[in-house]
Amino acid sequence: MDRKKGNIYLQASLTAISAMVAETATFPIDITKTRLQLYGESISAASRAHAFRTAIDIVKGEGLMGLYKGLSPALIRHLFYTPIRIACYENLRNAAPEGNKALIGGVSGILGQIVASPADLIKVRLQADGRLVNQGLQPRYKGTMDALITVVRIEGFWGLWKGVFPNVQRAFLVNMGELAIYDHAKQLILRKQICDDNIYAHTLSSIMSGLSATTLSCPADVVKTRMMNQSTHRECTAVYRNSFDCLMKTVKIEGIWALWKGFFPTWARLGPWQFMFWVSYEKLRSLAGLSSF
Repeated sequence: MDRKKGNIYLQASLTAISAMVAETATFPIDITKTRLQLYGESISAASRAHAFRTAIDIVKGEGLMGLYKGLSPALIRHLFYTPIRIACYENLRNAAPEGNKALIGGVSGILGQIVASPADLIKVRLQADGRLVNQGLQPRYKGTMDALITVVRIEGFWGLWKGVFPNVQRAFLVNMGELAIYDHAKQLILRKQICDDNIYAHTLSSIMSGLSATTLSCPADVVKTRMMNQSTHRECTAVYRNSFDCLMKTVKIEGIWALWKGFFPTWARLGPWQFMFWVSYEKLRSLAGLSSF
């Protein structure tokens, strides 16, 4: 029992380390995606928003470190989110029939995201604050702790879970595409003897899982980002009543394809993120004497 418990703790540590390495390396793409998803809320910005221009605007207005605004809560998020979802998936996968991988991946993502949702909210708020600075306005928060304290003081403790519904929807879809497809693709690659269980197999599997996860999750990601960025301060007027209202207004004002706004930077991030995560995670597992994922 002690050895099994030790393996669980080791696995959790390895997933957290791998996720934080991947998050740090790809974070500039994530903040670009977040700003793109918020641009449609401003009609004046909507016409000029694309990934490259958005990234250039961030660097011009906030400096190079502006591309890493919100990194701290993003790293904190992965102390909970990734270990929970990976551990849940592996344990449930081993106990369930083969055909349930997609459902198991989705459920594992929901469990991890519910726990990590406050860190995700703080990350989105800090990422969005840079846009206010570019407009000559004061940012809402001074940093991670100030954002946390301010949200709880103004919006209440449960305000930290604002946007949790679209967030868990997104987590379900992301992990259904990411974990299940990565797992299935890797097994298919090994079964067809395309290559051995090595960096090439991990790269091919991560590309396939990244594309499917992005396609499935992008609409929920847009709604999640906009709901989380919306403050309920008494001096502010809420743009959206709930997630469904946000979805309908986005489609009505910006068209159906607005739900895939930020698709390419999202995919550009998910591919390298998964590559770095899975390669480092599988290597660390091997070094620690654990079996392959």
